Amino acid sequence: MKSDDELLHVHDDSTGPLSAIVARVTRLPVRKTYKLYIGGAFPRSESGRTYEAQGQNVARASRKDVRDAVVAARGAQAKWAGLTAYNRGQILYRIAEMMEARAAEFAELCSGSREVERAIDRWVWYAGFADKLAQVLGSANPVAGPYFNFTVPEPTGVVGIVAPDEPPLLGLVSRLAPAVVGGNTVVALASEAQPLASIELAEALATSDVPGGVANILTGYRSELAPWLASHMDVNAIDLTGADGLLGDLEAAAAENVKRVVVGQADTQSVYEISAFLELKTVWHPIGT
Repeated sequence: MKSDDELLHVHDDSTGPLSAIVARVTRLPVRKTYKLYIGGAFPRSESGRTYEAQGQNVARASRKDVRDAVVAARGAQAKWAGLTAYNRGQILYRIAEMMEARAAEFAELCSGSREVERAIDRWVWYAGFADKLAQVLGSANPVAGPYFNFTVPEPTGVVGIVAPDEPPLLGLVSRLAPAVVGGNTVVALASEAQPLASIELAEALATSDVPGGVANILTGYRSELAPWLASHMDVNAIDLTGADGLLGDLEAAAAENVKRVVVGQADTQSVYEISAFLELKTVWHPIGT
C-alpha cells in the first residue's frame, strides 16, 4: 500500500493506481445557490434563511432585504429616468437577446418553451414603445391665451410589484417590463411557489445593460414581504396583481403615503399598462419668451 504522498505523484496512465482511485470516486456536482437580486448583485438574505421551492433551497428574503432593495431602486431611479427613451428601449431589447440565448434553461424552470418565447417577445414589444410614449400619451393642448401648453409623461418613481404565481416567468415579465420602460425602478416579489425562473431572469438582467438597482427581485413568503413593501414610505406605486388574499390589507397599507395602487393581469401587454406607472405633467410656456 502506497502512502498518500506517493499516490499524489503517480502518473495517470490508464492502468496506474491513480486511475483506479478516480474510478471509485463519484464527483459531487456544484449545486446552484439561489439568491436574491438587489442593486445589481446577488446577496443571500441578510437573515440567512432559505425555503424549499421546486426542489431547491431558495433565499427567503426578510424585511431588511425589502428595505435594501428599495434603497437600491431609489438610488438608481434618477439615472434610469435620465436616459433617453431610445436608450431604455435598447436596454430592454438586450434583455430579450440574453433570454433568447438561455431559452432552454428558462423552459426547464417554468411551463415550457412557449412561455419563454412569449416572455421574450413581451420585452421586445415594450422595448419598441420606449421612445413612443411621449407621442402616444402626451399632447399639445389648445388653450385660450398666449401660451404653449404641453402634457408630457414622467415616471412615478419606485414601483413595488407583487408578481403572480402563474405563469411564473411571463407573469413577472408582464408586470416588470411596463414599469421600467417608462423610467421607473422596481422592487419585485417573485412567484412564491415557482421562483426559479425569476432568479434565472435576474441573471439575464445582470448580464444585460440594465444598471444595478433598476430591477430588484426578491424571493420568499409573500405574506411576510408584501406588507412591508406596501407600507414603505419611499415606494411611490405598487402593483398588487399577485396579491391573492392580501389585496385589502395591502391597499390599506399603501394608503399611508397615498401610493398609486395597480391591479393588472398576469398575461397582458398594452401601452395602458405603461401609463399606469406614469404621471402626466402639464407645462405652460408663454409664447414669444
